[in-house]
Amino acid sequence: MEENELSAAFEEHRSRLLAVATRVLGSRTDAEDAVQEAWFRLHRHAHDEIENLGGWLTRVVGRICLDTLRSRSSRAESTLEEWENEPIVTDDVDGPEDAAIEADSVGLAMLIVLDSLQPAERLAFVLHDVFAVPFAEVGPIVGRSTDAAKMLASRARRKVQQQPLPSEERRQRREVVDAFLAAARDGDFEALLRTLAPDITWHHHTAHGTTVKVGANEVLAVVRQGDPARIEARRVSVNGQPGILAWGPSGRPLALMSCSVADGRLVKIVSITDPKRLARMQLPASSR
Repeated sequence: MEENELSAAFEEHRSRLLAVATRVLGSRTDAEDAVQEAWFRLHRHAHDEIENLGGWLTRVVGRICLDTLRSRSSRAESTLEEWENEPIVTDDVDGPEDAAIEADSVGLAMLIVLDSLQPAERLAFVLHDVFAVPFAEVGPIVGRSTDAAKMLASRARRKVQQQPLPSEERRQRREVVDAFLAAARDGDFEALLRTLAPDITWHHHTAHGTTVKVGANEVLAVVRQGDPARIEARRVSVNGQPGILAWGPSGRPLALMSCSVADGRLVKIVSITDPKRLARMQLPASSR
């Protein structure tokens, strides 16, 4: 196949491949990398006989995604790409845009659930349940038989159905965040623990990189390091979800936190304390 014909044939499938990779990986950047790698591999096989180009490309992208997920797991990374673009932060008050933001949050919730799956489970579930790829094709992609692929997808489906999604009513989510804030201000660590899920995760973006804390006691240890007498903190809206913004005595933003709530407790916190990144953001002002 000539170069122009090969490129045109690939472009016919690019949007679907990108959609598959984005749903599997939860990151537009990683998805684009996966699709680009698929193009390179197709280019190397330009002279091979490929009867079903769409199926061939789906298999290639699927395997690339599986390798990426396994690599993330080996490095204990989160598969949910947090705040790839700068978050939208506003005072947490009701407005006409709330319905649209709430709808967008469903997609974020699904990514959080997918983050709990094993790589092969995640890929099998997304390929079959989201993109209707037959199990006979899913099996070779995940390196399993057709029946084993069905079991992977079934197990993933069951986990998705059982996993609590951070989609409680806005009022309830706000109440949990407010209770967390109040307990932190008062130094009431027993009350603070009651607001945290036992397996809560805290993804902390600093000027030196990202760290991940897992477990209520780990989160409690982080909170203990703060001095509530010198910090102003209040609830804000971060991409439509309840969050917390903290300022220092000078009124300079110190930390921005996005909070995910399920079953009346915080299940995930993502925070930014990088001063340069905070300075670039449009953030509500301190009330001091």
